[in-house]
Amino acid sequence: MEETELCFPQLFNTSCSRPKRTYFETIITYILVFSISLLTSSLNLLVIISISHFRKLHSPTNLLLLSLAVSDIFIGLLMSFQIVLLNGCWILGNSFCVIYTYLGYIFATASIGTMVMISIDRYVAICYPLHYNTKITQKKVKICVPLCWTWSVVFQGFNLMENFKQPGIFNSCLGECVIVINYIAGMVDVILSFIVPITIIVVLYLRIFVVAVSQIRAIHSYTAGLTFHGSVNVKKSEIKVAGSLGVVVVAFLICLLPLFCVTLIDQDALLNASSTAFVIFLFDFNSCLNPIIYTFFYSWFRKSIKLIITLRILQSDSCDMDIL
Repeated sequence: MEETELCFPQLFNTSCSRPKRTYFETIITYILVFSISLLTSSLNLLVIISISHFRKLHSPTNLLLLSLAVSDIFIGLLMSFQIVLLNGCWILGNSFCVIYTYLGYIFATASIGTMVMISIDRYVAICYPLHYNTKITQKKVKICVPLCWTWSVVFQGFNLMENFKQPGIFNSCLGECVIVINYIAGMVDVILSFIVPITIIVVLYLRIFVVAVSQIRAIHSYTAGLTFHGSVNVKKSEIKVAGSLGVVVVAFLICLLPLFCVTLIDQDALLNASSTAFVIFLFDFNSCLNPIIYTFFYSWFRKSIKLIITLRILQSDSCDMDIL
């Protein structure tokens, strides 16, 4: 019989078995995960530098994109640890297993919360354009974003409290990274972190889509010189921003739904790092997609990339450049 490869050969009786993979599969997987992690971190760093540096970009919507980029860059950095998970053996210790999972939960929850705020921002901009400047202000956004992150830290800390008290208590052998959330906390987490946010995002963007279509028709009728009894309140730029952010939201939901389904199917909220690596990786990959979408839809992001790469942002007056 072929000998089973163990995570810790010196601890034969307590060590987990390592999944059998060919050398080629292992190398390709490592290169792929590391490349996506590096690309995710680099692209989101460009977003953070752009919005933080140029004053013209300090709008409520862009501040929300900044919060999303912060969560995405940390998710990108955590993706490098997927190499350890894909290897099939967790070698970084039980305590760091809990910390790693906790950080992942925080950034994922903050990302979902930011998506909800982006949907609300676009909903007000499209459906109530005359009230947007009073309802959505930088001051309010600067309050809501820290509250979102604070909620993520506290809520996920509460969910993982038992795991923090006894790290590795749910591991069946050495080399596992298993986190278990009790049934009640798991159901609350599913409702507050998945069902409610997804429902809000979908409902708001369906409403945005209906209003945006009617406004686009109104604009076309107005520019064509046809009689139009309504009023064109929404700017073309606002509709364009809503459309581009709609692509971001759709990509987010596509990457989130598999993880959402796995969470719902698993009634005990058991997260085994090896068995759910794919759905976690798909959710993490969304953090790489966002800056790529910005590149296609936002001219200011393309301009800022050129200024950053050419080091023109080091000039004394660069922060006041008209980048829009």
